[in-house]
Amino acid sequence: MQNDIAVADAKERSRYEAHAADGTLMGFVDYHLHPGVITFVHAETLPEFRGRGVAGRIAAKSLDDARALGLRVRPACPFYQSYLEEHPEYADLVKEAAE
Repeated sequence: MQNDIAVADAKERSRYEAHAADGTLMGFVDYHLHPGVITFVHAETLPEFRGRGVAGRIAAKSLDDARALGLRVRPACPFYQSYLEEHPEYADLVKEAAE
């Protein structure tokens, strides 16, 4: 199933989207982009695709892209906060609120 999930940055909508092989939207995360910082504000997996790792795939792709672009991450979304706690390999990306 995971190979059937394609994640891409839909820049025109300021969100990352996951699509099934047939093009069906599976989930997304909305973000706000500011100079040097990306804030993830809302992640959602459509009900029929929950429990299949969709949100995790979106998080990994978006965080890998943030790293490649030299962006700091502000996890305003509860899912991203939890994901980052469970994946310390991304801890260096986190922008603290006081920064």
